[in-house]
Amino acid sequence: MRILIAGAGEVGYHVAKLLDNEKQNIFIIDENQHHLDRIDTNLDAVTIKGDATSPEVLLQGEVSKADLLISVTSSQANNLNIAMLGKKLGAKKTIARISNIAYFDRKFGIDFKEMGIDKLISPEMLAAEEIYSLVKQPYFTNYMAFDNGLLHLAGIRLDDRCLLSGKFITETEHLNPDRSFLPVAIRKVKDTIIPRGDTKFEIGDYVYFISKPEGLDRIIHLTGRDEMKVRNVMIMGGSRVGRHTARMLSSNYKVKLIELDEKRCFDISDEQPNIMVIRGDGRDTDLLEEESIREMDAFLSVTGNPATNIMACLTAKNYGVEKTIALVETGDDVQISKAIGIDTLINKKLIAASNIFQYIRQGKVLNMSGLVGMNAELLEFEVSKGDPITRAPLKELKFPKGALIGGAVRNHEAIITLGNFQAQPGDHIVVFSLPHCIQQVEKFFR
Repeated sequence: MRILIAGAGEVGYHVAKLLDNEKQNIFIIDENQHHLDRIDTNLDAVTIKGDATSPEVLLQGEVSKADLLISVTSSQANNLNIAMLGKKLGAKKTIARISNIAYFDRKFGIDFKEMGIDKLISPEMLAAEEIYSLVKQPYFTNYMAFDNGLLHLAGIRLDDRCLLSGKFITETEHLNPDRSFLPVAIRKVKDTIIPRGDTKFEIGDYVYFISKPEGLDRIIHLTGRDEMKVRNVMIMGGSRVGRHTARMLSSNYKVKLIELDEKRCFDISDEQPNIMVIRGDGRDTDLLEEESIREMDAFLSVTGNPATNIMACLTAKNYGVEKTIALVETGDDVQISKAIGIDTLINKKLIAASNIFQYIRQGKVLNMSGLVGMNAELLEFEVSKGDPITRAPLKELKFPKGALIGGAVRNHEAIITLGNFQAQPGDHIVVFSLPHCIQQVEKFFR
């Protein structure tokens, strides 16, 4: 595919990186030379310096030949204009990044496809949805459901409560007698590995399991999280992510939101009268104590400052809050946060990039997710007749060592896929893969 990206910031860069792994034909437009230099240094893409709202610049990027135009600059207005202009100039499909979620509301009757925009994407809304999911499943650092909950991804950090710590995977098989879950990836300090039988679970590891519904309780028990429940949630930051998250959580949890800006506090109170809004600095420990930080079950820091979010979550941990979630921006933020024990990291731009990539790969790829801090991708494929994956049991296929098939759904039934499993047409297959193996994995589903 020939893909033109307007905006070389974090979202544009991550989309380009995913596409570069697939050797797509990528062109990137940005006015910031520093952003373009980063692309030139790390990716195989053509960079164009200029304003993508200009028809002349879009034509320089040969927009008329583009199979897809992705507009992900920091300006919502520019993104909408670029997508509409690009479609008029010949782009086959267009995607625009937005911040105003009212555009998703059907009651306004706006048909963006008629305007030349095929898909809208809001990084803030996607981040809020992921945070909501993680508060509902507080035991896990990452969580994702497939096929209406028939299969689950559950990520968890091992600590001294865990019955698995210090054991090789082969030594723990008796703890999973019904084979209701399977470890598919482990983050060890700096490296992401695909586990095998001789891989050892260690304290501090972030382990990701594919599980049947009945396996989740077993994972929770084995990792010592049985008693964890969430009733009271504190959110630091009235950003768009904070507001969206508060709205989602308020129907099931008691929510307090701390925001420094007075006008924003009044706006949030008017919008969401069923949450408690406190004006103040969430870094102020006296304020946190006044607002009963010790009684909180979950603390979410989603300000626009990643360093503030990290420090606020660390403070909450020191007060005994079990579940902490920090909004971060870069890989450096991830490494710092993991090292000091923050439970979950949310990078809205990486989530958005994975969502866009999933749209590009739609068809056999039913689902795709990049996990913050993990140099790996989770993909769900639909198997078709004649696909190489159907030709033999897994143990006889030369499946890439940097990837692992963790589970499948067949006729509305979940299967944990071991060596004897053989795929059939119609199966939905969940694969964990290191980035350099994705192309090899895709060959099994063609």
